[in-house]
Amino acid sequence: MSPLPFVPASLPTATSLPDELAAALKIRSPLVVMVSLEGCPFCKVARENYLGPLREQQGLPVVQVDMRNSRVIHDFKGATLTQDALIRSWGVKVAPTVLFFGRDGSEIAERLVGGYIPDFYGAYLDERLRQARAMLRGS
Repeated sequence: MSPLPFVPASLPTATSLPDELAAALKIRSPLVVMVSLEGCPFCKVARENYLGPLREQQGLPVVQVDMRNSRVIHDFKGATLTQDALIRSWGVKVAPTVLFFGRDGSEIAERLVGGYIPDFYGAYLDERLRQARAMLRGS
């Protein structure tokens, strides 16, 4: 039996933020949204080494939206717009940016902006997740 080929961790593309948030809150978790850009090496590292494994191994609700992407998405208020328009409405200018959402689609932890130094990215992500989970428990 030959070993299975390495398949990099991927993230599902967000389509309906209200539905994805409801599913996250049902398991008492924030919804984590990664803003990505095609071809971005820092995005690939964040997705494959941190967010994807957390999703696969711990069930963390994580979705991805892409800069410069015209795919349609429903925002937290139910409006239909492109992923790119949504990202601009959030004021995100750097990929990767990781956002943490709680009830009513409000951000409940500081954004994780940029690639950071790989040695520390996991610690920064863990801290933001801790903040987001504490905010969920407190509300």
